[in-house]
Formats: sequence, structure tokens, C-alpha cells
Amino acid sequence: MGLITETNQQYYAGSQGFIADGTSVSFTTSFNTNLVLGSFNPLDVNYSLNNFKLYTSTTGLPESYTEFTTSFTVVSDVVTFPVAPVDGLYIVVQLKILTGGKYGQTLAEQAFGQAVEDNYGSYQYIKLNDAIDNFMVGYVGEGKILQRAKKSDVLFFAKRAVQEFSYDTLKSIKSAELTIPPSLTLVIPQDYVNYVKCSFVDHLGILHPIYPTNNLTTSPYYTQIQDNAGIPTQDNFGENVEGTSLTQERWHAAGGQLLNAVLTNNREGWYYDWDEYGVWSYQNWGQLYGLEPQLAQRNGWFNINEREGKLSFSSNLVGKLIILEYISDGLAFDADTKIPKLAEDALYASILHSITSTRAGQQEYVVQRLQKDKRAKLRNAKIRLSNIKLEEISQVMRGKSKWIKH
Repeated sequence: MGLITETNQQYYAGSQGFIADGTSVSFTTSFNTNLVLGSFNPLDVNYSLNNFKLYTSTTGLPESYTEFTTSFTVVSDVVTFPVAPVDGLYIVVQLKILTGGKYGQTLAEQAFGQAVEDNYGSYQYIKLNDAIDNFMVGYVGEGKILQRAKKSDVLFFAKRAVQEFSYDTLKSIKSAELTIPPSLTLVIPQDYVNYVKCSFVDHLGILHPIYPTNNLTTSPYYTQIQDNAGIPTQDNFGENVEGTSLTQERWHAAGGQLLNAVLTNNREGWYYDWDEYGVWSYQNWGQLYGLEPQLAQRNGWFNINEREGKLSFSSNLVGKLIILEYISDGLAFDADTKIPKLAEDALYASILHSITSTRAGQQEYVVQRLQKDKRAKLRNAKIRLSNIKLEEISQVMRGKSKWIKH
């Protein structure tokens, strides 16, 4: 039995057609993407939540279809009409297609959403629910390693395995294209766990890495207002009063020329040439010995403001288009809870070891054997998902044979 359940029309065009027989009121779709219905009425604000449109035609000709906006419902990908459509009526369920902001489209059309694109490439993954069902069939039961196991326990350890895999094994890196506003701060993405890389995009679309500030500056967690004696002040509820961060204000106010050796009046130096009061230290003109390599760049810096949940950038990046690459835990959204088939076996081994190791009275040699099996399969999954290609490595290594002249 084949594993592909979608037709070419469903996968590539995102559409599935039916012909009414005059008696049936329900039509079951078989997309890999679940149907989402907010409202059938285009005038309803929830209509924008739909990830599909419903069309009907009496002739089936390409230009004869009109959107069906009369009452209908969707439950478990089954489209149900209030009354049976007439015999011979052509019905098409069309997933939304990403518009891409083409010329002449309204903002509403550009933000129309996508569902067809979400369906592309889905065969390389297995849904978490399907993986759990497969585990219950293959590992739990009479004569198997686990005689009994609650599905809730399997679900818990499966989610934990997905989270752990996401940090260093699965393709869990997401990227967001953002523009830095005049405030020089951006809100951390909702499903953010840790950053991978941050870069700004030039007019050619080339990425330029932006580096963390490290010891250059910081965003303090507490910014308590103090009295003349240095004692934090409290409000009417007895809580410390928080103010704005002077450290961040000074960092944002600093011009790029003060941070990367491009100073005015043809004076060459580096940022340590200025003291905390902004007074120029003449004895350091042109003396770049001792320059920190981690700070010897002019692309800009960023740091994370944990108190506000924001990313803070240096002033030379205002208005820049950036790409933020970050790690998610793989469980933030329903679309994330997919396991690459190359790591499916490692997931089963991780669940099996976790359930066995937490049971009372379990023989230690069994736990150790399952742990070794888990590590081996996880190592295999990392190798498979690393996507190493010999030709690409060879092309990169050709540059290593060049002579470097001093």
C-alpha cells in the first residue's frame, strides 16, 4: 500500500474536486494539510482565518466556477452542506496559494495566507500523532518489549524527545526577515528558544553577519529608580519603581563612527580612545595595538534584552533589513510537530528508553541496552540530517589549497 494519499492535483495545485449525486451532503477531502474554516461569509472578520475556498460550477468549465459563500461547515476535513447539492454539480475545494505580493494586489490580497505551500515537501515528515500510533503498534503489546504503556505517557516522552532533538538534531532553525525601526529594538519571536545567527541584508541580497555585543555592552534586567542615598524607591504597592535603562540609551545614541575606528576629522583610533565622558584621548591616535578581534568589525552588534523580551541593535543598523535565524523547540505550533522520517527510528528509541528507565523494578541491563540503542540511532539521525554532500565539501576544500601571501 502506497504512503502517498494525495493526487498530483491535490499536491501541486492544492485543489480537490467532487461531483454531487443529489443525495450526499458531505464530501471528505484527503489533503495532508488540515482544512481550517473561520467563516463561510466573506463579510465576517473570521473569514480571513480560512485556509481554503469552496467553488461550485454547473458545467465544470474553467471560467464557470464561483465561490460558494452560503452556509457550510467543516469537521475533520469533511465539508458538509446544509442541503444536498443538485445532481451533477461540480464542487472544488481550493487551498489558499501564497500571493507573494504581486504588483497590483491589495494589502488584503497580499496577506491572504497560504496553505498550498504548507503542503509542499510534507512527504519527508511524519506527524507526531502518527509516530505515536506507530509506536503503540510496534512496541506495546503482548510479546513485545513493553507489555503495557499508557498513550499519555508515550505522548509526554514523544514531546520531550522532539524538544531535545530540535536543539541539535532536527531542522528546527527558523528565520525571520525583519526591519530595524528607529527604536533599534525588535520583539523576540513568539517561539524563540535561542538565536543561531543574525545578519543584515544589503542591496544585492547578500548577508552580512551581525555579532553579539558580548562584553561591549549589556541590557540590565533591573533598572530601579534610586533616591539621593542610592536606595531603590517603591510605589504605593511596595514594589520597586523601574525606569528606562541609561546603559541602553547611551548604546543607542552612540554613532557607528565611535565603535569601529571610523572617526571624524581624519583621526584614526578605536572606541577605547573615548572615556566615559566623551573626552578624546590624544595619546592613542593611530595606536591600534591590542585591538580585540571580536570587536574589529563594522557590520554592527546586537544583544538580548531579557527584561523586555526584545533584541537591541547598534545605531548603525537603523532601517536595515535583517535576517534573524533562531531555534524553536518544535512544539510551538501544530505545523512544527512533524518528525523527519530520517529521525523517526531515533524518536522511537528515545521514547522506549524514557518509558523503560522511569519504571520501578526495571532491570538495569535492559535500561543500559536501550540507552545505547538510543544514542546510536540518534547519532545516525544527526549524520543523515546533516545533509553532507561530498561534491559540496570538495568544492569548498579546493579553496584551502591556495597560497596565502603575507
